Amino acid sequence: MRVWVNGRLLDHPEQPALSALDHGVTVGDGVFETVKIVDDQPFALTRHLGRLSASAAGLGLPEVDDAVVRDAIDEVMRGQHLALGRLRLTWTGGHAPLGSGRGDGPCTLTVVADAMSPPDRTTAVATVPWVRNDRSAVTGLKTTSYAENVVGLAYARERGASEAIFANTRGRLCEGTGSNIFVVTDGALLTPPLESGCLAGISRALVLEWCGAREAALSMEVLERAGEICLASTTRDIQPVHRCDSRELDAPGPITRAAIEVWRLKEAADIDP
Repeated sequence: MRVWVNGRLLDHPEQPALSALDHGVTVGDGVFETVKIVDDQPFALTRHLGRLSASAAGLGLPEVDDAVVRDAIDEVMRGQHLALGRLRLTWTGGHAPLGSGRGDGPCTLTVVADAMSPPDRTTAVATVPWVRNDRSAVTGLKTTSYAENVVGLAYARERGASEAIFANTRGRLCEGTGSNIFVVTDGALLTPPLESGCLAGISRALVLEWCGAREAALSMEVLERAGEICLASTTRDIQPVHRCDSRELDAPGPITRAAIEVWRLKEAADIDP
């Protein structure tokens, strides 16, 4: 693991680097991206940087300098080999008074590179009793305020699942804690629209573009009858679901399997689609 903070590559990844008064630490005032590394190359980096900038703008943070981020990535990647890994790019409000109000100093940029284990071939998911607020001021932004996801994921793991699935305030299917969800009904690969309150996932977008999937408003009951369910995210790519709550599914099903094959071919053809 290598860590870069505000222009400085740390000698040790656990070396102190952030102020205790950084607004990202005190109130979660920040945005981030997780980028997959394939054979030392960031995958879909341009898309991730675009979303990082959009999230920063939505949160009211200053603009992120793409060139600085790319230089930081080069520094953390230099001298290490990652056949499969991840980059964590974090942009926070910087030094600020205690409380919700921001300071007037510069933001903090942190870039971390580390190895990553391949995802399991299939996984289990659990629906949770809490909902996503599809009318929130930060809906659709990839912010560092992840406490809701921590609680949801802990609930899922207590039930033998690797991901928690949320409905939105209208009772419709929304997303996971760190993934978008797809279902197959009547031969179609479907995912909730952005209006559901889900994150505009990079992998979600690629599945829509590459695999013939489409958006549809879906009730939570679709999980009880879908022929196939799968997740899409940076760390999972397309991952079939073999169990949803107590319901067992054959996984991967034929449509999910075809989507996985298309993903494999497209990713190999273009590291920055």
